[in-house]
Amino acid sequence: MKYSEAAPHPALSKYVDAYWTATGNSKTVAVEKILPDGCVDIIFNVGNDCYTDNGAVLMKNDKTYLVGTMTRFKETEMDSSTRLLGVRFKPGTFLAFFKFAPLCEIANRTVELDARFSLNTNNRIKSPFKLLDKFLFKNLKNPNQQLLEQVQTIQKSKGQVKIEELASIHFTTVRQLERNFKHHLGITPKEFVNLVRYQNVKAAIEQRKHGQSLLSIAFDFGYYDHAHLTNHFRQYNGCTPSVF
Repeated sequence: MKYSEAAPHPALSKYVDAYWTATGNSKTVAVEKILPDGCVDIIFNVGNDCYTDNGAVLMKNDKTYLVGTMTRFKETEMDSSTRLLGVRFKPGTFLAFFKFAPLCEIANRTVELDARFSLNTNNRIKSPFKLLDKFLFKNLKNPNQQLLEQVQTIQKSKGQVKIEELASIHFTTVRQLERNFKHHLGITPKEFVNLVRYQNVKAAIEQRKHGQSLLSIAFDFGYYDHAHLTNHFRQYNGCTPSVF
């Protein structure tokens, strides 16, 4: 697969993580693993039909799809006729642009979107990223700033903050946190904390010094033991940390 990213307009960078394109580079079908990142994506299929969600969902040509927040990895089938254009929203920001059902309804799912999410087919190939900037500026409304601050606290802690502590820091209740996260992110605060912790421990393992044990890294990130770490890796990555 050939994959590339582009930054959004600076005024959108607080809300959009990246624009991206993915193109298959094999005449035969290749299976690409997609890892959870806490984000919601809009995908415009500008190539031929392809299967995603481990073969359960067919993304049709010239259709637009929303990928809900993932708590486990999924696989997409691609070949040389596959071409996808995407917007990856930062955690908790998608509903700042679009009115939609609570995102907990589509967690770990890929759903087809209606015509209001479509792009002008005549322009998207020539200058897709400028078109996406225009598309998003037109739809940007009032983001939930409190939620974005809560997400930042979790990210700065590298996923090592208790939910009760998070609620206290932001002068809210655990129940309200649960409600807002499920609505705006699609997953609970605890699920997001676990995902952020996994992302950071994965990076630490990939960059570990010679002789540094997986167990010591696991302890550094609040895992009880090696098995606890392994279970998270299997859920998010489909493999064990020993393969890194």
